Amino acid sequence: MNIEDLRQIGKTLLAGVADIGRSAEMKTALGIGAGGDKTFPIDKMADEIIISGLRKLREPLTVISEETGTLDMNGGGTKVLIDPIDGSKNAVSGIPFYCTSIAVADGDTLGDVRLAYVLNLITGDEFWAESGSGAFLSGERIHTQKEDEFFLIAYEAPIPQNDLPPIVPLLSRSRKTRCLGSTALDLAYLSLGAVSVFVSASPSRSFDFAGGWLLVKESGGIVTDTKGREIENVLLGLKRSTSLLAAGNRILHEKALGLLQEKTR
Repeated sequence: MNIEDLRQIGKTLLAGVADIGRSAEMKTALGIGAGGDKTFPIDKMADEIIISGLRKLREPLTVISEETGTLDMNGGGTKVLIDPIDGSKNAVSGIPFYCTSIAVADGDTLGDVRLAYVLNLITGDEFWAESGSGAFLSGERIHTQKEDEFFLIAYEAPIPQNDLPPIVPLLSRSRKTRCLGSTALDLAYLSLGAVSVFVSASPSRSFDFAGGWLLVKESGGIVTDTKGREIENVLLGLKRSTSLLAAGNRILHEKALGLLQEKTR
């Protein structure tokens, strides 16, 4: 499997899910997906398109999807982590900020991820990365922010009363802050240099951040948990596993980590 295989799936996705989230009947949840969140029709459609595309590759794969759960193809093999719609609530609410994230790994941990593909389903922007070969936006090499100033900090806070207090010391030092509702896209735009730092105090699931992790790493950034610990040994799966602190460069990361630690002093 290579990036072109993932891009072909992305092309089919763009055609299949265009405007689906805006119709009234698409705003009713169908149930709960394997990842524990509500499944909406757009999630189900995107999941089916991706899995169909993977089947056509006729490779031994072990798919880990937010919607379907774990699925072995041709006996199982290379792990493929899928978040069919990262930002489902945005999609069904008519907020144009959501994406598909796919990560491919040759082992059981985050450090084994070798391919990443994040597709902005509104703009069609394609972010991809291959371990050791850099990160790209629609074919152009991209890099994280070089300056050591907090121009824009993005964050996730699914439970605001719990997730905001630990990160307020960091957010208060930024020129601008944004809670955009899609971890994979937050990390993708950090890899582009548009976001200085991304933080999520609440544990995230690997299919939410695996693709973004490789994008940030390959574009020159750093990703740890909010304590500054490396996350390469995090197991790939459906469970919530780790908090996230991603930064465009080491100085930004050290400054952000110091501000987060103020809360615990």
